[in-house]
Amino acid sequence: MNLSDCKLSRNAFGKLIVTTKDQIHEGVVPVRSFPITAINEGIALVDGHGHEVTWIDSLAELSETERILIEQELASREFMPEIKCIDRVSSFATPSTWQVQTDRGETCFILKGEEDIRRLSLATLLITDSYGIHFLIRDRSMLDRHSNKLLDRFL
Repeated sequence: MNLSDCKLSRNAFGKLIVTTKDQIHEGVVPVRSFPITAINEGIALVDGHGHEVTWIDSLAELSETERILIEQELASREFMPEIKCIDRVSSFATPSTWQVQTDRGETCFILKGEEDIRRLSLATLLITDSYGIHFLIRDRSMLDRHSNKLLDRFL
C-alpha cells in the first residue's frame, strides 16, 4: 500500500496514525531503508508489531504537512552525530578516549576496539562507542589533515 491511498496524522498523544479505507493504524513508526546513503527515499511506516503498513518511495512526493510529520518522527528516533573533526585521542591502543567535533557539538567517547570502526564505503565510516552510539564520518576526505592522521592509526 502506498501513502497516497492513506491519510497521515497524529493522535491526541502525539503518536502517528495511518488511516486507510479499511483500518486505522495507531502508533506507526517510520523506518528508513537506507539511513546513510538515501535518507529521503524508501521509508516504511510500520506498526507496533513491525509489520509494514505503508511505503513511501520519496519524502519529496509527500505534501508538506505529511513530510514534516515524518521528518519530526524520524528526528526524534534517530541519533547519529556526524564527526566533522577529531581533536585528539587519548591513546593509539584501545580502549581510547576520542574528543571530537560533531554536527551536534563537541563530545568525547570511548572506542573499545578497532573493530568498532566500520567502513561503509571507500569514504564513509561508522564508529560505535562503548555505549553503542553510532558516529558517522560521511566523507573522510572532508576531514582536516590532523583528523585523518589520527584516524589512520586505527584503520
